Amino acid sequence: MRLPIILLAVTCLAGAASAEDLTGTLQKVKETKKITLGYQEASVPFSYLDGNQKPVGFAMDICLRIVDAVKKQLNMPDISVETLAVTSSNRIPLMVNGTLDLHCSATTNNADRQKQVAFTNTHFLSATRFAARKAANIKAIDDLKGKAVTAVAGSVNLTQLAKVNTERNLGINIMPAKDQAEAFLLLETDRAQAYALDDVQLAVAIARSKDPQAFMISEETFSKPEPYGIMLRREDAPFKAPAFGNSTRS
Repeated sequence: MRLPIILLAVTCLAGAASAEDLTGTLQKVKETKKITLGYQEASVPFSYLDGNQKPVGFAMDICLRIVDAVKKQLNMPDISVETLAVTSSNRIPLMVNGTLDLHCSATTNNADRQKQVAFTNTHFLSATRFAARKAANIKAIDDLKGKAVTAVAGSVNLTQLAKVNTERNLGINIMPAKDQAEAFLLLETDRAQAYALDDVQLAVAIARSKDPQAFMISEETFSKPEPYGIMLRREDAPFKAPAFGNSTRS
């Protein structure tokens, strides 16, 4: 399924680039001869740093295909690709203020975010769950009552955790973390008893930990599966083809 999704995203953006009078992001790229991709350093497998400290990942691959299409449609093979490390907290402001042209990571496309930014076609679905040590015997969300639970600041996961905490009156001590690496460290060092994150990324974090067998992922979810998309600026029709509009619903 991945190749058709990537090709559809590339085709839609490429089609938009054929307009006679460029505006928005395409005009910016043509004038500056560069395009800036935002990534997150520990959002495995969507964007992360490899052994050479180069940003890589599934979402980065999609973005680079889009960049190739933009180069072709603008007839500018010399466009430079710059990358910028961002966090869950600053990625949307940096997109809105024009610093980023594409954000290439695990970013949930939802109605609230669509008020500020736009998204490409969905490339993955994931639900928020929590990870905990097996020895802690924390299996359901209600078992988190009175516990310290971490989630990344600025993430949908943190919002959902706070919502459940209020609705169920659980008295959870919510510990916002700077990024995924810090959040898992809080769990690994027992400063937090659970870690709320998208299930696919929890599985990766546990698999890469020092003792994968020590952790579990909850069966109960904080949400229904939600879509990931590549983030771009709103109301930028030349960069985002009209056909995109029907594929960015939450």
